[in-house]
Amino acid sequence: MEIKKVKVEVADPTTLGLFGLAIVTLVASTQKLGLTDGLAFVLPWALFLGGVAQIIASIFDFKHNNLFGATAFSAYGLFWIGMSMSWLIKLGCLGETLAATVDVKQLGAVFVGYMILTIILLISGLKMSKAMFFLLLLIVILFLGLALDAFGFGYIWHSVAAYAEMAISLVTFYVLAAKYLNSFFGKELVPVGTPFLK
Repeated sequence: MEIKKVKVEVADPTTLGLFGLAIVTLVASTQKLGLTDGLAFVLPWALFLGGVAQIIASIFDFKHNNLFGATAFSAYGLFWIGMSMSWLIKLGCLGETLAATVDVKQLGAVFVGYMILTIILLISGLKMSKAMFFLLLLIVILFLGLALDAFGFGYIWHSVAAYAEMAISLVTFYVLAAKYLNSFFGKELVPVGTPFLK
């Protein structure tokens, strides 16, 4: 009996992952900037667009042998799920005992870890488009602001994080448009800039 191997091809998941990042940073930045109040309607988008959508994208990037996409989307997807859980704890949804023992400096340590990861990704971004490099640079600035805010270095760092997060959303929408439209039409309709390194 002959066994046939069937190769199943999947579409590039990058646009889904980028959309998840664009939406969650947009809604989260409105809360940080004081344009909206509370976390109630940030939570579902953090869980499903920030978390689930990026993890789905990462799974298919693993299948595409795309090390960058698989690493970035899985790491950032899990970040948003972790943030959602942290907000639920802070809000007392998981009990008063957990809410009473919250230490925001622990989140500061998480932000430092994610900043280090993003700096590593930023270095690889030198071989990507300029748009991707600047997106990663903004994410480094976001985590720097979040970390210093969590460690109590002043409210200014909250503002830095808020504006960086809004900028991340806008740049991500641009990169998403470029990825989707350039791929769909088979030519560069939305320029992203040549890499800094060949």
